[in-house]
Amino acid sequence: MFSLENKTAVVTGAAGGIGRAAAERYVQAGARVVITDIVDSLSVANEIGAEFILMDVGSEESVRAGFSEAAELLGPLDIVVNNAGIGDVGSVLAETAQELMERTTRINQWGVFYGLKHAPALMNDGGSIVNTSSLAALLKMAGSGAYSATKAAVISLTKMAALELGQRGIRVNAVCPGYIATALGSGEEGRTLCEQFTALGRVGTTEDLAGVFHFLAAQESSYLTGQAIVVDGGWSCGPSPQILNTILGTNTVT
Repeated sequence: MFSLENKTAVVTGAAGGIGRAAAERYVQAGARVVITDIVDSLSVANEIGAEFILMDVGSEESVRAGFSEAAELLGPLDIVVNNAGIGDVGSVLAETAQELMERTTRINQWGVFYGLKHAPALMNDGGSIVNTSSLAALLKMAGSGAYSATKAAVISLTKMAALELGQRGIRVNAVCPGYIATALGSGEEGRTLCEQFTALGRVGTTEDLAGVFHFLAAQESSYLTGQAIVVDGGWSCGPSPQILNTILGTNTVT
């Protein structure tokens, strides 16, 4: 089960973090994989048994050319992961610089849009597209307006693409991670928040996400499309016993 033998995959923003974890899992499951990033990541590709293509997801021409090159290397694509993004959360809206909003939108939102625009023409029918969104798309925290807006847009684009590509059997889903221990994470602040707010009481790891990306790429998820799957340790369930104890002095409400 969950074999990706004879499948081809492209994962953007895969020099490290979530993208690398997904790409590694695909290789382990038998897929031939191309990773892309804005920085030279040939050494990473060699380590995990993949190919590497330089790509700037903020440039439509770079995305178009990158996916075309990937299809030349691998043949028609079966799996596309639009994962590249930046973690600049911004500030309160009244203090958010236009330049930051434009940069965050260009990379996090347009980067996914460009992938959805150009990759399907190079894909086999019955393939799978996975877009990386965020818990921030659904659960807001003051000061993260720019980032949250772009990740909410990713969910909207995901649902639209699922409608438009469904007749080809191409499934399109989004993964919405909570805080994950990566270079783009928020370090000790994120760890402390997760210890207080999540049901599981800990920050997430890339291994916590790799299985979700694997499932969405595999045939076992063949009737799942247009969904935003939240992987947040239970943060979105509601106030955790830990936070209730901090506020009320008890971990239950009576």
